[in-house]
Amino acid sequence: MVMALDMTPTRTLLLAAFGAVCLFVSRDGAHAADVATGKARAAACAGCHGADGVSAKPLVPSLAGEPDDFIQWQLVFFRGGSRKSQVMGPIAKALTDEQIRNLGAYYASRRPPKPHPPVAADALAAAGAKVAAEQHCGSCHGADYSGAGPAARLAGQREDVLLKALRDFKSGVRLGSGVASMSDVAYDLSDQDMRALAHFMATRD
Repeated sequence: MVMALDMTPTRTLLLAAFGAVCLFVSRDGAHAADVATGKARAAACAGCHGADGVSAKPLVPSLAGEPDDFIQWQLVFFRGGSRKSQVMGPIAKALTDEQIRNLGAYYASRRPPKPHPPVAADALAAAGAKVAAEQHCGSCHGADYSGAGPAARLAGQREDVLLKALRDFKSGVRLGSGVASMSDVAYDLSDQDMRALAHFMATRD
């Protein structure tokens, strides 16, 4: 899906954030991430996101198996305020760049969650697969929806988390990153489309 580039204030802010995070997540010897240190830091996150990064709480995402860069992007966005959250904002503001790198490496190293809840594919999942194909979700999130770079892993994520994210992108409560943002993708989706898409992704292994 190719989107025209408009330089609205929101888009300008996103592109500026994109540049800042690209610099932030650059890999060099002086900034190598430490998975063990990230695991120790993640102990404070376990109360909500689960001991191994697999959430059992409504509307709380699983982090296990998410791409390293995706975790870092979101923490930087929370820390800078471009992604709003009364819970995550203060937590992220207390994190250093090194701590964010370590958390990204740790969660990326964890085994992804199994589909939640564990249900077989059904008519709603089939409808969601059609929406995913029409919207070319695999172009950013990978053919198996396991995520890549700053694009989230969707397979096996909590269905309620995925649906809320889509609704937030559509309403503008949450902003996507990059030029072809999720707000653009979600704009033309009906609520039924979003329900089907969330269900399909949640049942992927």
